[in-house]
Amino acid sequence: MGNFKDLGITDDFIKGLNELNIITPTEIQNEVIPLLLKTKTDLVGQANTGTGKTAAYGLPLLQSINHKEKFVQGIILCPTRELGQQVAKQLFKFTKYTHKIFVEAVYGGEKIDIQIKNLNRPTHIIVATPGRLIDLVNRKVVDLRNVKTVILDEADEMLSMGFKKELDQILAFTPNKQQTWLFSATMPHGIRQIINEHMHEDAHRIEVHKKDVVNKNIAHQYIICDEIEKLNEIIKFLKAQGEDRGIIFCKTKAATQKLTKQLLAKNVAVDCIHGDLTQKERDKAMRAFKNESLQVLVATDIAARGIDVAELSFVVHYQLPDQEEYYTHRSGRTARAGKKGISLCFVTSYEMKQLRYFEKNLGITFDQVK
Repeated sequence: MGNFKDLGITDDFIKGLNELNIITPTEIQNEVIPLLLKTKTDLVGQANTGTGKTAAYGLPLLQSINHKEKFVQGIILCPTRELGQQVAKQLFKFTKYTHKIFVEAVYGGEKIDIQIKNLNRPTHIIVATPGRLIDLVNRKVVDLRNVKTVILDEADEMLSMGFKKELDQILAFTPNKQQTWLFSATMPHGIRQIINEHMHEDAHRIEVHKKDVVNKNIAHQYIICDEIEKLNEIIKFLKAQGEDRGIIFCKTKAATQKLTKQLLAKNVAVDCIHGDLTQKERDKAMRAFKNESLQVLVATDIAARGIDVAELSFVVHYQLPDQEEYYTHRSGRTARAGKKGISLCFVTSYEMKQLRYFEKNLGITFDQVK
């Protein structure tokens, strides 16, 4: 199908999409949107970050909301506050020309009183991290009894962060739900359990194939160097980038903090985000990065979920991720909206086999940079 109108999206939403330069539906949007608009159904979607799944589930959810009713009709569960904020922001942008649909994001790490105050206003959709939502339900601030649609976004990530019990609990809070939509990059045993326990046995299953997941506009590159040479190599690389901006990924909080200090000492305009920062500190770093007063952000994988900054020219893997999903997710921060970008890995000769594994499983080719 050629456009969102063909998929069944109404004109007032299309006007908002056009303004965001979202014109041609992605594969998952083509498959998911008509299905969710036509039928009340459970859905299991297997898709990575960067495939357009927020619009794939967000537009049908928004179109199903009765804006005259003042209660919560849909909930979206996300693993991290960054992803929750990003999803809520995107839904808000989709509704620019529609009847007012009120979306509220709630997550840990932020003062609960402020969120309680916000929820006193009419709210149609809540985007939440699991722990904070349970807290708000227990305090009787949120009533989920009228929720028709529950969406689990990046469900595998929620499981790997230990949220299985919370997900079970929340799904039990929604006795009148008519449909559950689950999106996950991978299908580990815990996800299959959730599907079996909480979803209809004839739930639709849609998979966006791995080979299509990695953006074709990304140049995948690597530099072979020892650990002690990495810092000099990264300084050289950043100098060559001039004004261009990007994200450097490390595997641990400690490595993130250490590299940030080392880069600051070399006069690089840099800050970092990782799990130990307060929400205020994260927001401050993200604001500085978005308004371009920083050239580089150093981040851990979990903290980087939901970072959506336009015009990033490069992503650097200072430490290689363990899983291919993380590689896809990291590299997907660059080359957005049709632009080109670089995804550069710093590897020791011992780690070359990990790169070969990514090549094989993701259908990409890495070029060596001398």
